[in-house]
Amino acid sequence: MSKTAPETPSPLSCDGSIAIVASRYNARFTDALVESASATLARLAPGLTIRVVRVPGAFEIPVVVEALASSEDQPLAILALGVIIRGSTAHADLIAESITRSLQDTGVSHLIPVIHEVLLVENAAQAEARTLGDELNRGREAAEAAVAMIEVMASLENAAD
Repeated sequence: MSKTAPETPSPLSCDGSIAIVASRYNARFTDALVESASATLARLAPGLTIRVVRVPGAFEIPVVVEALASSEDQPLAILALGVIIRGSTAHADLIAESITRSLQDTGVSHLIPVIHEVLLVENAAQAEARTLGDELNRGREAAEAAVAMIEVMASLENAAD
């Protein structure tokens, strides 16, 4: 696991929206991801509207991400946030693999940054380290990645003009 995140992007000065789709499951951890991502987005993209959509569990995230990406009012980026804690069966791995594939397919097919921070962890201690701490906060990192990708996508559009 890498503990070195890319540099924080510069603040954006554009209009539009960013969507956060987050699981309600493992609420202590997912709520922390949403709070951190929202605070970071407010700081780095103050002109953007942030829309948060909560879903029951991690498996439900991709269908809402697809709906948002397909909408007429497509956001500039979508953050997918959740925490899956591995149990004694393969269920968590199957869910995580399905989510990863679905999120990637949506981003590629709609040419929209979909930031995947649906975490698959071994236990609550790992979830806590990635969601509640300042050093390794995946909510903050998801927001930073979204801002960086909005810049990248805008530069591609500008290069095509």
